[in-house]
Amino acid sequence: MNKTSNIAFLSVISNSFVVLLKLIVGLLTGSVAVISEAIHSSLDLLASLIAFISVRISGKPADKDHPFGHGKVENISGTIETLLIFVAGIWIIYECVHKLLHPEAIKFPALAVAVMLVGAIINFIVSRIVKKEADRANSIAMKSNAFHLLTDVYTSLGVAAGLLLVLVSGWHFLDPLIGIALAIYIMIEAVKLLKEAFPPLLDAKLDQQEEEKILNIIHEYENDFLEIHDFKTRRAGPNEYIEFHMVVPSEETVQQIHQLCDEIEQDIQAKFNKSHILIHVEPETELKG
Repeated sequence: MNKTSNIAFLSVISNSFVVLLKLIVGLLTGSVAVISEAIHSSLDLLASLIAFISVRISGKPADKDHPFGHGKVENISGTIETLLIFVAGIWIIYECVHKLLHPEAIKFPALAVAVMLVGAIINFIVSRIVKKEADRANSIAMKSNAFHLLTDVYTSLGVAAGLLLVLVSGWHFLDPLIGIALAIYIMIEAVKLLKEAFPPLLDAKLDQQEEEKILNIIHEYENDFLEIHDFKTRRAGPNEYIEFHMVVPSEETVQQIHQLCDEIEQDIQAKFNKSHILIHVEPETELKG
């Protein structure tokens, strides 16, 4: 396995431990907020598994059946993960409403608080490791995974704070209210993640800042060509696909034009190291025509 796969597998191991811990303590204490957190962490575990599988598949080179590579596997996994978050949110709200209608006292609240804090610390450390690798590899699946782990940190701390209030005040209705707030939060965050994961499946263009950066690189060579047009970009997993038409002076030799294209491609790839660039060269006569 490569470095990205190893780190994805680390998140699988850490999530498995945290889920088991929260689930046992949630059932032991009867806290719907802790059980909700266990459900949330279970989806984080599933997301980690999806990320682990997808980064291994997307990292495969292009082949006969997949000439553009396997990058979109990561976008598919990121979209699936967000849908899972929505399912979890609905499930959590249902359980919390039931608990509001049929309140029960929480057993061993101090133990529940301790478990939430331990889970938050573990996921914070692992999320930092995963995020660093996600940025290095420009992996949407790993970014999604890091995001899931970080939301688990926030929600665990929120549940811990709420359980402390229950412990101090004796207001047991706070437990399901915290669970509902948690569900709404993760569903809102899922929408943000979906906006990043899903558009590449429809070949949406890169964002404006990225396109401007690419165009600025191309225009550094504007003295060597006459114009560019039909500029297009798209993303598939960690890969960017860039193509444009470039009109060049008719007197330029094939060797000169080829060298120009190589230099432009190298400069773009220095900023976008997983980019695939296609330059369609047109002679000056076509521009005049």
